[in-house]
Amino acid sequence: MPNIRQQEKRVRQATRQRVENLRWRSTAKTLMRRLREAADGGDAATVGERHRELVSWLDKAAANGSLHKNTAARRKAQASRIVAGDRAAK
Repeated sequence: MPNIRQQEKRVRQATRQRVENLRWRSTAKTLMRRLREAADGGDAATVGERHRELVSWLDKAAANGSLHKNTAARRKAQASRIVAGDRAAK
């Protein structure tokens, strides 16, 4: 444990940030799973809606630093392959 007040504050901040980053990453994984499930179901309208939701979430996560921008780009590309029906992406 730190002895300095500023370092105690940094520990508190880092804990809050870690939890918030986990929320962004976890939700991105959930949205990807929902997209895959929708793609397996075959309903084009649902797939499009899920894809839009996922891409928007990934962009926001990358903007606030919870995901690296290249990670977000890679996951958006994977999502696009799922929407296109590429079986290798699943």
